[in-house]
Amino acid sequence: MADMAAIASIVSAGGTLVLAVATFGAVRSANTAARTAERSLMAGLRPLLVQGRVGDPPAKLLWQDRHTAKIDGGRAYAEVGDDVIYLAMTLHNVGSGIALLNCWYVYAEMAFSDIPHAELDEFTRLTIDLYIPAGDAGYWESAVRDVANPSYEPLAKAVDAREPFSVDLLYGDQEGGQRTISRFTILPFGEDGWYCQAVRHWNLDRPDPRPRPDS
Repeated sequence: MADMAAIASIVSAGGTLVLAVATFGAVRSANTAARTAERSLMAGLRPLLVQGRVGDPPAKLLWQDRHTAKIDGGRAYAEVGDDVIYLAMTLHNVGSGIALLNCWYVYAEMAFSDIPHAELDEFTRLTIDLYIPAGDAGYWESAVRDVANPSYEPLAKAVDAREPFSVDLLYGDQEGGQRTISRFTILPFGEDGWYCQAVRHWNLDRPDPRPRPDS
């Protein structure tokens, strides 16, 4: 006759194993649900900036030295003043979250090249916070004020000669996360106008859905 103590021990061990498997499954399911909920929440906060649309309200621009300009949706602005290069463009947030603009970087001589974005510490910080609501229009504006800046002379030549150039914008959601770099090409329009076109986006805090073929 089997030892009742041994049988009880085996049954208890089996019950513990079943409970452990069930607990593991429940924890795994809960983790999956939590990750799905987090992704859904982040998607709801995620901005994505493209060029302004024709029909968007005009952007009224004012720089700290009281220089002013007004540009229509889909347009950009570039002007060389007294040792200052004024830059601006209209934007449209096609994402589902507020966009908080942070920094920028200009490429004066490589408007159509497929080079990677610069290192983050090379970007120029905006002096004021610029927000663009989800699904709404907004703008970016800044200026190059130091003639000793390596980008000043080539950018001034590009603007005076009405040659295309590129601007990279670094922005994130309203919590400061989900950082994205969007590249815009600024192109001459008509006799003295400019327009802009989004050409590339990079995700900094999550996997890039469009990795380079050689990566």
